[in-house]
Amino acid sequence: MNMQSLLRPAGRAFLLVALALGLSACGRDITSSPGDAPNLVKWSADVRARPAPPLEPLPVMQQFESFEYAAQNLRDPFSDAWNNADSTGLRPDPNRRKETLEQYPLDSMDMVGTIGGGSNLYALVMAPDKVTYRVRPGVYLGQSDGRVTSVREDRIELVELVPDGAGGWLERPAAIALEDQ
Repeated sequence: MNMQSLLRPAGRAFLLVALALGLSACGRDITSSPGDAPNLVKWSADVRARPAPPLEPLPVMQQFESFEYAAQNLRDPFSDAWNNADSTGLRPDPNRRKETLEQYPLDSMDMVGTIGGGSNLYALVMAPDKVTYRVRPGVYLGQSDGRVTSVREDRIELVELVPDGAGGWLERPAAIALEDQ
């Protein structure tokens, strides 16, 4: 159907009948006519007639014992003073000028020999940059403030300062052995 046929008298009558039927179908209420859906009406009436299920009781509030914090005058466990309580203990010197071999990890350096003798014995250490350095007691090696304590024909002995996990420092012995060629 096009618009012109709807404007004719017969088209108008058809349109009015279709509109009336459509509107009458929309206004139908299933509860008002029990003959249309008796099972549905009976079921909804039964559901409405049931008593509501009982509500669960509210949980009992647990009574907590009050606590008075009376530690205001004690040392604060989160302050730096607590962590560094032993100020006279071991610790790296922050003002000491770092030496060349302190930029490399200790395990990346190799002892390749010695030079001199007696109390003037120097160790020869090859760093990762492939440069050989002379090392004597008192020199610092590695990234953990390792100080050389002695130079032997077959090894370099040193002591490193490592954190102890509680804000302090521990001395840890270490060594670099002569590399077998």
